[in-house]
Amino acid sequence: MARLEVRDLTVRYGGHVAVDGVSIDAEAGCVTGLIGPNGAGKTTLFNVVSGLLPAQRGRISLDGRDVTRMNPSRRARRGLARTFQRLELFSMLSVRDNVRVAVDSRRSWSRDPGTAAEATEELMARVGLTELADERVDALPTGQARLVELGRALATRPTVLLLDEPASGQDDQETRAFGDLLGEIAASGVAVVLVEHDVGLVMRACDHVYVLDFGKVIASGSPEEIRHDEAVLAAYLGTGVGVRT
Repeated sequence: MARLEVRDLTVRYGGHVAVDGVSIDAEAGCVTGLIGPNGAGKTTLFNVVSGLLPAQRGRISLDGRDVTRMNPSRRARRGLARTFQRLELFSMLSVRDNVRVAVDSRRSWSRDPGTAAEATEELMARVGLTELADERVDALPTGQARLVELGRALATRPTVLLLDEPASGQDDQETRAFGDLLGEIAASGVAVVLVEHDVGLVMRACDHVYVLDFGKVIASGSPEEIRHDEAVLAAYLGTGVGVRT
C-alpha cells in the first residue's frame, strides 16, 4: 500500500524548473531512497510534499487522501513528519526537552494513552538517546543531534516520514546502526523516504530507489537495479563508475 503518492509534481522558480513532472510512491513498511546530484530537486520535492512550498502542477496523497492544498500543520496531523537538511532543534534545551516538545504538541490534539513523560522516554530509547537525555543539544556531535531530530519527528507518530540527509555527521558504525533503525521504523508500518548522499547507506537500507537529475526522475527500481542503471552511471556517478556499497 502506498502511504505517499506524488503524481506529476512540477515546481518552477521563475524560468527555472526545479521539479519537473515527478511521480513517486512510498510504500508502508518500506524505506524508499531518493538520490541525485546537488541541485537535482530532492529537498525542493520534500518542501512541496510537506507543504512548505506550493507546486504549479501535480497531486500529493497521504494514505489515499489528497493533501495537495493542505497547509503543513494539517498534513502533519494526517501523518506526515520530516527532518531537515539543516538541523532544526531547540539548541538550548536538553535532548529530553526537545523530544518532549513534540510529544506535548501531538498530545494537544490527540488522545494518546499514557503520559507525556512515558512517551518521551520510550522515544529516546527507540533512537538510542537515553544516556544523553539530560545533555544540551548544542553540546552534541552532529550525528547524535540528528537522532534527536529523528526522535522528535517520531513523536508525532507519523505514517510517512521524510528524512533529509539524516546520516550526515555520523561515522561508519553510527551509519550502519542508523540503517538498522530505519528498517525497524519501516517495519512498524511507516513509509520512510530517505534523501541521502551516502549511497552505501541507501543501497543497504532502501527497498526501492528513485534517482533525480535536473528535477526529473531518471531511474527507479531496486538498489541492485539502480546500481547497474546506465542513466544513473552517466548522470549521477559519471559514465563507467559503479555504485559502491
